[in-house]
Amino acid sequence: MPKTIGNPLSFGIGALGQGARSVEHAIETIGSHDLTMPVVRKITLADLRIALRRGVADFAAFRTDVMFLVIAYPIVGLLIAGFAFNAALAPLLFPMAAGFAILGPVACVGLYEMSKRREMGLAVTWGDAFYAARSHVVGPMLTLALYLVLLFTVWVFFADMIHEATMGAAVPASLTAFATDVFTTSGGWQMIVIGMAVGFVFALVTLVTTFVAAPMLADRPVGMPVAIATSIRAARENPVPVLVWGLIVAVLLALGSIPLFLGLVVVLPILGHATWHLYQRLVFWPGEAQA
Repeated sequence: MPKTIGNPLSFGIGALGQGARSVEHAIETIGSHDLTMPVVRKITLADLRIALRRGVADFAAFRTDVMFLVIAYPIVGLLIAGFAFNAALAPLLFPMAAGFAILGPVACVGLYEMSKRREMGLAVTWGDAFYAARSHVVGPMLTLALYLVLLFTVWVFFADMIHEATMGAAVPASLTAFATDVFTTSGGWQMIVIGMAVGFVFALVTLVTTFVAAPMLADRPVGMPVAIATSIRAARENPVPVLVWGLIVAVLLALGSIPLFLGLVVVLPILGHATWHLYQRLVFWPGEAQA
């Protein structure tokens, strides 16, 4: 029987030690050491199906390993929901829950590493996810995380502005009263329409700038400029598949969030693994064998 989790504590201690030693190199690795731009392929909807199928296969192969890695994601989601159940924060419940998905690309960095190692035919253990904390990844990933946190913060700020502009600044009497007002008043429907339009813009920006950049930064020491530029170029070269991929991600995250965010324990790893395989189908480097 293949080894899976083993001793998570020993793996974690070793990985944290490696991560701490890597911090001193983080600033140096934020920019690109290698400015060589990869080649971006044209893909079709069939490539999305292949990426998803391989993502499911990776999840099936890792099972408990991956579920343990991502359990923090639904826990944080539950904390956000509990925080927002305060009546004064009720208007931010949905924006915070929806916007939390913005942080997904960074949350999946360990999953990219596991898929990469399995694709190379290497044995994969729970601790291999922490291999992504090696020095060339830390700086760029921290920068990407800060960028996504900033996007999340700006989104919540805009959502609050939209609520005040359409429904007023008065504190709702309760979450139930707020929900009733949203669906039974013209101001509530205005908030829904405007909020969805603005939210779509934030989601699109996140998708276009990170769906290739995040796995690329975990894969090799290219730095943020090359990774984001390649991600944008891949979206520009493949607008329809990328938009369909964004829709798939949005629908699966919504379905995973319905049962108190617990469905994300399954949805997030599948999407994380599938994103790695989509990246492999989209990008290859001059002089290297194509996937």
